[in-house]
Amino acid sequence: MTINPDLQGRSYPAGEVYTVGREKIREFAQAVKATHPSHFDPEAARALGHRDVVAPPTFAIIIAQRADAQLINDPEAGIDFTRVVHADQRFIHHRPIIAGDELVAELHVDQVRAMGGGAMITTRAEISTVEGEKTATTTSSILVRGEEQ
Repeated sequence: MTINPDLQGRSYPAGEVYTVGREKIREFAQAVKATHPSHFDPEAARALGHRDVVAPPTFAIIIAQRADAQLINDPEAGIDFTRVVHADQRFIHHRPIIAGDELVAELHVDQVRAMGGGAMITTRAEISTVEGEKTATTTSSILVRGEEQ
């Protein structure tokens, strides 16, 4: 299946709310070897001025990938996930992600570029609280390999 070039400029609305839990932050911090006490201990986080434990910066990927799933699962996109190679990931943080945050992400397809028999797709997920406070912006590029690759 060919990637739909008309995806560029498409937006997918915020989906299901993701509630950030203390244990999720602790598990993620352990997995990525983030050792700062503010990821594990509420008192250490409060000493830094936060209301609860603070997520490592890359924790935003959890919410961003939930938004990316809307694109991947969109039959009009033409993306065969078995042919996807992750090419790039960037984060802009507007404020830390804290345990107790309720987050949503709106996804924007910023670029679709043909490459050989495949395509490079760049997306941007705007992550915010349910109240609308901007939390992070993630930019991701995936390469969807063509059938012959």
